[in-house]
Parts: sequence; C-alpha cells; structure tokens
Amino acid sequence: MSLTPSRPQLSIGKYPRAILHIDGDAFFAACEQSRNPALKGRPVITGSERGIAASLSYEAKAAGVTRAMRISDIKKICPDVVVLPSDYETYSILSKRFYEIVRRYTPDVEEYGIDECFADITGLRRVHRCSYPQIAAMIKRDLDRELGFTFSVGLAPNKVVAKIGSKWQKPSGLTAIEARDIHRYLSKLSIGDVWGIGTQTSAFLTKHHMHTALDFSYRDEAWVRRWTAKPYYEIWQELNGRHVLPLNTEEKRAYGSITKSKTFTPPSSEKDYVFSQLARNIEAACMKARRYDQEPTEVAILLKSQQFRVTGLRVTLSRPSAFPHEVIDAIKPAFEHLFHSRTLYRSTSVHLLKLQSIEKSQMDLFGGHVHVTKMCNLYDAVDKVRTKYGKNTLHLGASHKAHHIDQHHGKRGELAQRKHDLLPGETPRRRIGIPLFMGEVI
Repeated sequence: MSLTPSRPQLSIGKYPRAILHIDGDAFFAACEQSRNPALKGRPVITGSERGIAASLSYEAKAAGVTRAMRISDIKKICPDVVVLPSDYETYSILSKRFYEIVRRYTPDVEEYGIDECFADITGLRRVHRCSYPQIAAMIKRDLDRELGFTFSVGLAPNKVVAKIGSKWQKPSGLTAIEARDIHRYLSKLSIGDVWGIGTQTSAFLTKHHMHTALDFSYRDEAWVRRWTAKPYYEIWQELNGRHVLPLNTEEKRAYGSITKSKTFTPPSSEKDYVFSQLARNIEAACMKARRYDQEPTEVAILLKSQQFRVTGLRVTLSRPSAFPHEVIDAIKPAFEHLFHSRTLYRSTSVHLLKLQSIEKSQMDLFGGHVHVTKMCNLYDAVDKVRTKYGKNTLHLGASHKAHHIDQHHGKRGELAQRKHDLLPGETPRRRIGIPLFMGEVI
C-alpha cells in the first residue's frame, strides 16, 4: 500500500463552481446591537436567562469573555458588560431577512443555520455583469448595510473550501479562494479546523502524520477510501478542489431526531415540578413531530443537575407515537429511576429518536385503529388551536406546573424587551414580525 503523498488534482479554471459560505459575525449579539445603536461598540452578551454567555459581541471577546462563561465570572473581568436575555423571535426575523437578501442574487441557497448559509452563484456573471468575487462583495455590502451588522464571506469551488474562506478574515472578511490556490490556505489550517472533521477523526489523522488540511489532501486516495468513512472521503475530495457536496435547497420536510430542552431557575428538587418541565418538552417535541408527519419509536430523557451532571435513559415505545400523553406514560418509569429527591435539577431534555413517517393505522381485531384515529382527530384539533392562539394555549395536566410557574425567577426571568412593548393588535403570543428598536441602555 502506498502512503506517498500525491499532489491534489484541481479542476481547471479559477471557479469551476462558485460556491459562497456566508456567516453572520457574532450573530445574536450583533442583532441586539443592530436594533439598539446605543449598544454598538460596547461588550454585549446574550443568555442572561441561562446564567451563561450564549452569544457575545467582538468587544466582549476582546475583553476576555468566552462562550458558556458564567455571568458572575464575566462581570469580574468585564464590569461594563451589557447582559441581555436571548430574543430568539428577533433573531429568527433577521435570519429570514438575511436569506431573502441572498436570494436576490441567486435562488440556490441552503439555509444551513440561523446565522449562516451556502449559496451557488455559478453561471451568474452575465446576469449580474460582474465577476464572482464582485457578486460576493455586493451580497456582503447589502447584508452589512440593510441588517446593520457584518457578515464574513468565503468564495470557493465547493462548500468545504468556502467554509474555510468565510472564517479566514473574521469579522467582516471576504476571502475568494481560486481552485489553483486552495493548497496555500490548506497549508496554514490545522486538520481539526476543517469543517466536518471532529475530535476523534482529527486525532486519528494526526497519528498518521497529517497535522494540516494540506497533509490530508495530499494523502493517497486509496488510503483515504480504506481508512476513513464516506463523509471524510467527500471532504478529502473537496479539499482537492472537486465539487461533491451539493447544496440542500429544499425546505426541511423530515428530521432524523427532535430535541427539546428547557432550563429553569431556581433549580428544583420538587418531583412534580421537574416532571412537569419534562412533560412540557415532550409536548413541544411531539407537536413538531406531528407537523412533519413523523412519529418516534424511541425516546430518551435527560435530567441535568445544578452541578451540570447529566443522567438519562432511553425508552422503546410499544408502538410509534407522536401523542404526548402516550410518550409521557412510557417514560414515567425511567423518570422515577433517574430522579433523586436530594438533587437539585436545573434542566430537562427529551429526544425523539428513530423517527418514521406517520402511516394510517391498519385494521386489527381489537379495534386499535379506532383509538388511533380518535387521537389523531383530537390532536389535529389541538394543533389548529395552538397555531391560531399560541402553542401553549392548550396543554396536558402533566405539564401544568411548568406552564403556570415562571420559567425563571429574579434577573434570569427578565424578558426580552420585544416581549414587553406590544404594538396595537399584538398579544404576548402573536406579534408582528418586526424587530423594533426597544428599551434603554443604562
């Protein structure tokens, strides 16, 4: 077997395909600074409801703040920090505007995350009457100007290298990597920093003397195909300039799993309250599963203590079901086994696993299909009410405490300003999709 490195075989031309990766810089914190100009230039973090930094501005990073740092510790090293509750409604609105701006230039957009996307601009030079780097620059200009904060953009022949480009000059950078120049960037990039290569795979490749992305790209193809799984072979091909990972531009129609998690403060050792929080998560997860006509065959539950110790169990359902009352009944024995009355718990999570498409129940000798049909009709009606009046309008008795006791107390219970000041006609559950300037900075 040959382990001799071979030079990558790059495609002909600067951009055989022109793929963009566009990434919002410190997106959540930037959204807050955008809608409130008084916050610009100041260290801002979001996540007060969790007691840790969920997102932080570049000013906060410069002060030594890191993600997931406790707010009490942050205030010690950065006394002038502005701590805000997360406002996912506003972030979601601005995310949709982000995608809409990119789609002005190309319809081929993959919404990869709330703050990032891929876009294919191949063949659009004549349409826009400029080069690919100029198209990328125009998209970045419109995003920066219209959303009020900056984006970093990578242009390359494929997704993996475009992702490398978007991180090359953060924040607010635009890096265009031509096919013939890919190796120049790979030589300066650690193998662990390549998109899609995790800790375990990075350690494996390092043991085989591949410390940089270039080392991996130079590895013999036969070796890569023998010793790595398909996703890493695809990454290897893209590092060699090929285009093998297509953009997924279809609207999401199905999930492999669904997770719902909630943190609550103060932590609690009250059994009924902790179980009600878990039941609330199950209702939310099952509602999402029904929206996509899916149902789980397995369910995992997790309890996290105040010391951040996580315990969990997986339960196999007697039959696939997206009816929350059935899932709640199925996980009760697991909860009883996990729960300890002397432990303070701070969050619960549920994972719906092995999801499959909901199929109409088959006729059987014992009339089980009648029960399933009745439940389908019942939850169809419940979902319609929730869609019209808010998802928490109706809920099971098992989640009553979680719905009628504030999720957080004290400073952690502070609501995002957008939820305080309602426009005429708005309600706490139904608001106009406008991320208005709100509040004062003290």
